[in-house]
Amino acid sequence: MTKKLKKRLQRIIIAAVLFFAGLLMPDAIPYLHEALLVAAYVIVGYDVILKAVRNIKRGKVFDENFLMTIATFGAFALRDFDEAVAVMLFYQVGEFFQTYAINRSRKSISDLMDIRPDYANVRREDGSVETVDPEEVQIGDVIVIKAGERIPLDAVVLEGHSSLDTAALTGESLPRDVAEGDAILSGCINLNGLLVARVLKGFGESTVAKVLDLVENASSKKSTSENFIAKFAKYYTPIVVFSALGLAIIPPLFGANFATCFKGALIFLVISCPCALVISIPLSFFGGIGGAAKRGVLVKGSNYLEALAQADTVVFDKTGTLTRGVFQVEEICPAEGVSKDELIGLAAYAESWSTHPIAQSLRKAYGKDIDEARVTDVNEIAGKGLSAMVDGKMVYAGNRKLIDQIGIDAPEAPDYATVVYIVCEGRFMGYVLINDVIKSDAAHAIRDLKQSGIRQIIMLTGDNQATGERVGKMLGLDQIYTQLLPGDKVDKVEALLAAQKEGAKLAFVGDGINDAPVLARADIGIAMGALGSDAAIEAADIVIMTDEPSKIATAIRIARKTLGIAKQNTVFALTVKIGVMILGAFGKANMWAAVFADVGVAFLAILNSLRALKTEHM
Repeated sequence: MTKKLKKRLQRIIIAAVLFFAGLLMPDAIPYLHEALLVAAYVIVGYDVILKAVRNIKRGKVFDENFLMTIATFGAFALRDFDEAVAVMLFYQVGEFFQTYAINRSRKSISDLMDIRPDYANVRREDGSVETVDPEEVQIGDVIVIKAGERIPLDAVVLEGHSSLDTAALTGESLPRDVAEGDAILSGCINLNGLLVARVLKGFGESTVAKVLDLVENASSKKSTSENFIAKFAKYYTPIVVFSALGLAIIPPLFGANFATCFKGALIFLVISCPCALVISIPLSFFGGIGGAAKRGVLVKGSNYLEALAQADTVVFDKTGTLTRGVFQVEEICPAEGVSKDELIGLAAYAESWSTHPIAQSLRKAYGKDIDEARVTDVNEIAGKGLSAMVDGKMVYAGNRKLIDQIGIDAPEAPDYATVVYIVCEGRFMGYVLINDVIKSDAAHAIRDLKQSGIRQIIMLTGDNQATGERVGKMLGLDQIYTQLLPGDKVDKVEALLAAQKEGAKLAFVGDGINDAPVLARADIGIAMGALGSDAAIEAADIVIMTDEPSKIATAIRIARKTLGIAKQNTVFALTVKIGVMILGAFGKANMWAAVFADVGVAFLAILNSLRALKTEHM
């Protein structure tokens, strides 16, 4: 609890003691009853009166401070001291809980986002280590991260191995193991071991800086609901003030009792206070953004959370989103009389000098150390493959064009994968099928989205039709569009948007730099992975900090829960207020009913809003 909030609680307690003492004070002691109640009122309500006066000077007349001041002053004028103090006291109790709820929501996010590193240990050329501010570290500097320290900048490990706590960035509880050559992100905690790393990005461009910027600026982009409430309050409050004035003046002109009408108008004013809506609706979205951040989903604004709740179409890019973007040997198909080990061995040796991802996947599938002395005369054949002498034998490894060029008779291989044909000493030895690896939770993500009510799930890819359709069938996608260039993807999303039902939203999920234009064009752009392209993260409205597509369904559930809570609060607050206001206008509601319609409704709405923070099981 903050110091300011503690002071308010102390004032409320002192005022409550004086209030109840005044109620219990016998009438035998003149004016003591009134004096205690006035003292209680001044202690608990002086700040409300001061705010009302200041706002009037600034031209902001119609707010809850003005309503409370007028209502309580009027009650004093009618000699209803106990009701005047009760209204102000319970109003301040409601304000206390509102502030407490907001602080709790903010603390939840600030705790989560408490990832800004305080310092960096920079190793100088003479071997000494200097502790400096992370903003002073340059790209290329070598930093030392000890066990228990927070990684200050994005870097690549040069020496050491350790486990990293990435929970603050990704929401994942399992530590991530890193060793020499691995990228490490600022904001993570080094759990054990000493790491020496080279800085890849300055602090302003680091992951931690971008995450903090996204969260801090999220509240500036208001949802439709929040904008509606702000406009509603702007017109609503003057209307109820003049309505109350009419209730106080018009009926007495036709013979009604002025004191009764005046009191009814005061009750009407207290009931009409819009704070339940003004506070609880933004708090719902603030809680939803905080709850999503806990799960490793960063939402750039309430408007995007609201749009995501209305999504009925999700469009995926393939590579790096549904697949890992990593080549892996899927099948080894030797010719008759050739073993699988012999075939993959020839392929690995022939490709042993290549740095191409396909060559790396062949060597990985071989799984044994390669004696480079066995390989000579390596020649690359542009766009087709290569030739090499392996143990003195001429080996060719490449695509169908290479096989046709050297005039070897070979069967047609499936067209849903990258095919590497192997020829040794003029004999066809077989072929190896290599494919992009589908992410382990991609199928689960698609099932989750369908169970969440997403109407159609679509994949866009630059791959050929056979490859795209195979991935789509394995994952259970509704539509697949293949052989698309980046510009074609934008055109396809434009066409899908044009076909959308009114009110329905389209989300596009991608990770690469060529996805940035599509991310910007979709109703909701979702960037996958903290290690994805900076351009994609900048263009996106929502960032999934892990490489798990299943987090998209989680984000949709959080968005729908948040929007549902905001709607519940709106309906509940308006229904109760309008009902009690009608009773008050006809003199059927007293000041206690008015207090419930204002403070009670606000308190219940705020408690409901806090549910948006609870996302552990979503």
